Amino acid sequence: MFSARVVRMIAGKVIYAVSCLLAAVLVIVAGFAHKTVSAFDAFGDGITIGGSSSIGEMNILVMGLESRTNFQGQCLSESLLVAMHAGSVASCEDQTVGAEDTDTLILVHIFAGGRKAVGFSIPRDDLVTYPKAYYNGITTGKIDQAYYFAYVTSLDSTYGSSMSSNQRYLEANQAGQQAEIDTVESVTGVHIDNYVVMNLAGFFYLAQDFGGIEVCVTPTTVNGTADANLYDLGQINSGWDAVADGYNLKKGGSQYLHLAADQALAFVRDRDSLPDTDLSRTHRQQAVIDYVIWQLKHENAFSDLTQLNALLGDAKQWLVVNNGFNLFDFATNMSALNGSNLKFYTLPIAGYADIDLNGTMQDVNDIDAGYIQQVVNKAFNPPPPVKAPAKSTAKKKAVPIPAASTVTVDVYNGGSTEGLAGSVSQALVSLGYKAGDVADASAQSQTVATGTEVFYGAGASANAAKIATDFASTAKALASLPAERVEVLLGTGSTVVPATLTPTSSSTPSPSASPSSSPAANNGAAGGAVTVAANAKYGIPCVY
Repeated sequence: MFSARVVRMIAGKVIYAVSCLLAAVLVIVAGFAHKTVSAFDAFGDGITIGGSSSIGEMNILVMGLESRTNFQGQCLSESLLVAMHAGSVASCEDQTVGAEDTDTLILVHIFAGGRKAVGFSIPRDDLVTYPKAYYNGITTGKIDQAYYFAYVTSLDSTYGSSMSSNQRYLEANQAGQQAEIDTVESVTGVHIDNYVVMNLAGFFYLAQDFGGIEVCVTPTTVNGTADANLYDLGQINSGWDAVADGYNLKKGGSQYLHLAADQALAFVRDRDSLPDTDLSRTHRQQAVIDYVIWQLKHENAFSDLTQLNALLGDAKQWLVVNNGFNLFDFATNMSALNGSNLKFYTLPIAGYADIDLNGTMQDVNDIDAGYIQQVVNKAFNPPPPVKAPAKSTAKKKAVPIPAASTVTVDVYNGGSTEGLAGSVSQALVSLGYKAGDVADASAQSQTVATGTEVFYGAGASANAAKIATDFASTAKALASLPAERVEVLLGTGSTVVPATLTPTSSSTPSPSASPSSSPAANNGAAGGAVTVAANAKYGIPCVY
């Protein structure tokens, strides 16, 4: 039996390391139940993944279910559902609210040595082709539905059998977990080594035991309504209401709020009042991750055994990991990880669509799976640093770049984001370039690629090369362009103005080096990363 001091020391390490991973779904699970290492086996009701390890380099899929039930298929209590603004027992029982969809999907890569990690939020509305028909012959659907389709199919197949209810739901959840893993692997092109899945109640319990969550909210206009992101639409879905929680409309600008458990959950669930719905929501989740890590690093959260036991008491009802994933070994391996070397991004989309999907009209995100695989592979397997060449003793005369005012830049929009070409043109003009043509890419003869392309005429090669770096592209000569003219052909994956074209924003691109990268000054717009400023209060960015 360990002493209380040793327990706290070990538990603190475990909490910190595991939180760096599980905070990705806004749930921290840690502690030292019954003061024994074997307590961590309590969470291993998941499937077995071949070749997985709890230490070393690995890919981990974190899944957060929107389910209003526990893993045994039982509806959560009336008081908990009301507190979470998640319906009632009656609406849970008649299945008018909640499902086994994975509302939160984050793919995390842990680098060797556990000192660095990078993760991608996967938008739940991404339209994908499933590796196989999980339900009723359906092979195409949203990425978050793979779990649900396999889950329901499993329950249907065991209905009326002699199997116990607990065993039926165990197998149904395991079927869902396998389906979601297979689907994410097929889209991202990477192997999943370990996974974590939890239900809706998890974050509520976390926020409650954590003493609330600190957030920073920046008001914005959505669909013509000022400050629309400060409220959920009539509070009918998530219950989000920043003003009721202390946001001062008269003060204006970004403000910090301390949210109790119910509003903390509402903050990360809200999507209908945000400028990019689910894409903006991923950045709220990422901002909370930053706060959790900061809190653990600076405030020694959960150092008290009473707090640990309070969190662990309910943990098995909302957390499952794959069989063999040893959280204690994982925590030991991750002891050096901190917020500065843990980065989260959002996978890029190619556009939006409203389609007839499996019998109903649904909003979906069109994606380019090939491009996504390039983005993920580059982030998870970055090229080795280039060794600087030996310095030459001969002095080279620098070739000056012509003044921006001598170059005219045309911008053509090949993506689906309305007005993006105009926004990029304005950004270039603010940097001194002359405004050229602004139009859709259909006005050009070139084939539009996923990434942005930059072309130049005579005398504009140096300026074009400089502009191309903002889009992670390489400038190319184009004989048809007039002298001192540059053409920017925005790719199909372009959704926002690059950070480096905004004079007041950070110049650090996302690991995807894609044109969909977004600056912190843009509040984590669709497709990019949320970046924490060095002096940010509580180590968190301000988001919509």
